[in-house]
Amino acid sequence: MMDSESARMSSAAEARFRIEAPNSQPRATKVIALDARSERIVKELAQSQWQRASFLTATAFSGAPRHGERFSMGGWLNDLAGRTKDLVDEVESADLVVMVATAGENAGAAAIIGEACSVKHVMTTALILGGAASSDETLSKMLAQLRPHVMMLVISSADEYIKDMLTALRA
Repeated sequence: MMDSESARMSSAAEARFRIEAPNSQPRATKVIALDARSERIVKELAQSQWQRASFLTATAFSGAPRHGERFSMGGWLNDLAGRTKDLVDEVESADLVVMVATAGENAGAAAIIGEACSVKHVMTTALILGGAASSDETLSKMLAQLRPHVMMLVISSADEYIKDMLTALRA
C-alpha cells in the first residue's frame, strides 16, 4: 500500500526539512481611510494592538487632475496625527495596503493609491463599510470605483468585521 503525500510529509524522514521557527517579521500593513466615516473607524482601529500596521487617511484627496492640470502627490495623505505622508514612501515600506471606504462616498484616492501599489508590486485590499444598509446601486457604484485598483475586495456588513479582517491579514 502506498502512503499518501500527506502521510509522507508527516514522516520522520521529511521532518528534517521543516522550518520550526516562525516567520522572522510580521507583514507591514498600511491601512488607509478614504472618506470621513472610514476615517473614524480607522482611528478607532488604531487604538488596538497591532503587529506592524500603520494607519493613514486620504480624506483630504480632492480628486484626480483633469487632462493638462498639474497634480501634487503630496498634501492629501496623512497619518492620524495630521502629518503629511508621501504615498510612494508609504507604499515602498508596505507588504499590504488596505483601503477602507464607505459605500456611497467618493473613493477617488483609490486609483492613485492602487497605481502606486501596482508599480511597487504591493498587494492591495479594499474593505467597504455599510454593505448591509446600502442599496445594490450604491454598492455597485462603490465596487466600480474600487475594483480596478485592488486585488481583494470585501463588503462589510458591520464595522467590527474590519478589525476581524485586519487580524486575519496579520496586520
